[in-house]
Amino acid sequence: MSEAQTQTHDERGVRRTITGTVTSTKMDKTAVITVIRRVRDRQFHKFVTRRVKYKAHDEKNAAKVGDVVEIIEARPMSRTKRWRILRTISHNAEIPGQGTEPEVERDGFTPARGKGA
Repeated sequence: MSEAQTQTHDERGVRRTITGTVTSTKMDKTAVITVIRRVRDRQFHKFVTRRVKYKAHDEKNAAKVGDVVEIIEARPMSRTKRWRILRTISHNAEIPGQGTEPEVERDGFTPARGKGA
């Protein structure tokens, strides 16, 4: 098992728990959680980042974008929703890859955008 994935045992059997970051809460009672794993490539032996998105049930709509949460396997609640949020680990962590700062002009030079700029 990886460090982000563990197994929980209770009266309903063994269920997986995964830690991830909330990336969307636009649906009612549903949050999209992105789990980032670093795995070693079999051929080139380099570490590759793998991202998986899970839809998890959030009964009270308590999750906010950027929260680090723990999700647990659950019964199917819809066509794509098979997880539920177990607990919030930390609030409003920065989401990797989504910079909020605009590009700043330095010394009269603005970074080029696209091929024709």
